Amino acid sequence: MEIAPPPELKKLLAIPHKLLMGPGPSNSSPRILQALCQPVLGHMDPEVFQIMDEIKKGLQYMFQTRNKLTLCVSASGHAGMETVLCNLVEPGDKVLVLVNGIWGKRAADIAQRYRATVQTVHNKDLGKNFSLIEIENAVSKFKPKVLFVVQGESSTGVYQPLEGIGEITKRYKCLLAVDTVASLGAVPLQMDAWKIDAIYTGSQKIIGVPPGLTPLSFSERAQKAIFERKSKIQVYFWDIKLLGQQWKCFEEDLPRIYHHTTCANLLYALREGLAVIIEEGLENVIQRHEQCAQQLYKGVVEMGLELFVEDEEKRLPSVTTIKVPPNVIWTDVVGFAMKNYHLEISGGLGPTAGKVWRIGIMGFNATTKNISFTLSVLKEALEHCNKKISKL
Repeated sequence: MEIAPPPELKKLLAIPHKLLMGPGPSNSSPRILQALCQPVLGHMDPEVFQIMDEIKKGLQYMFQTRNKLTLCVSASGHAGMETVLCNLVEPGDKVLVLVNGIWGKRAADIAQRYRATVQTVHNKDLGKNFSLIEIENAVSKFKPKVLFVVQGESSTGVYQPLEGIGEITKRYKCLLAVDTVASLGAVPLQMDAWKIDAIYTGSQKIIGVPPGLTPLSFSERAQKAIFERKSKIQVYFWDIKLLGQQWKCFEEDLPRIYHHTTCANLLYALREGLAVIIEEGLENVIQRHEQCAQQLYKGVVEMGLELFVEDEEKRLPSVTTIKVPPNVIWTDVVGFAMKNYHLEISGGLGPTAGKVWRIGIMGFNATTKNISFTLSVLKEALEHCNKKISKL
């Protein structure tokens, strides 16, 4: 052998315990971690198919939908954006994207890569959301095939209400696609009642499962549009016709096919993550996140800091953005928290980079104890930074 074995891999693996209070991923509960340790099974084994069927039912509960085309793709939450746009968009289709941060901007980029004609609507104030009047004006003017909306914009901490948007898109014969990666489980969601046509989330946020699976659901209207495409779905891996057959979302007598090798252990974990939420009750989970968010807001204001989203009704409970004060280097605060307490909080992303800190309240981490701890560390970190500044 010309290449010697690397000495680093002769050492035992050692992973530190950290409290992940950023915008995701979140810490997994012991029950979910235990599920990951179960024996590996083949992706075509009947036990795995049974777990996939149970996951579908759990996702229908989470999304509040009866859609048969409800399933997962094997990748992180970003794959949901790819899958939805890849399946719904054909070259030349019009796509309208509401941009309130990095994820709307990225959706527009992806739609353009599938050769759609893309129109964006930007909020001048990143701390605001869109009104129904603004949305209807844009839809009526552009007449898109797909309207893309981010319910929880984790880069800005803005919450976009969805009630009423589906009525608009249905009136203008448009499909409504929604990103709920950072919001599902922290705020109300009614896919069927609100006439949402395509939706996705991430396993690593409120559900509290390691990244690697992206739950999705498509309405009958969306499914019809996919099956009546004039062109072939451009990416095999995102092809919902094939994925739907692997997850047995179509005719009962249609056999499951091999599309790709799913990770059985991640399926176990997602099944348990959904079971934990079902046992607590989705309404109770949402209420717990709201209570923790209120505790965080109060503590931040008492510390003399400003919240980036001024209007409380427009704040995303699962990701709070806090303005970085003048003369404070945001990385010093983040570094202090990690170095001294193994606490992860994050800086801004995209349009908020360098302007805010982002504190996540997600799933297993959404407890009053964790909020109190995070506030105390944040306060200590700011005091440390102010002492550094006074010495200069």
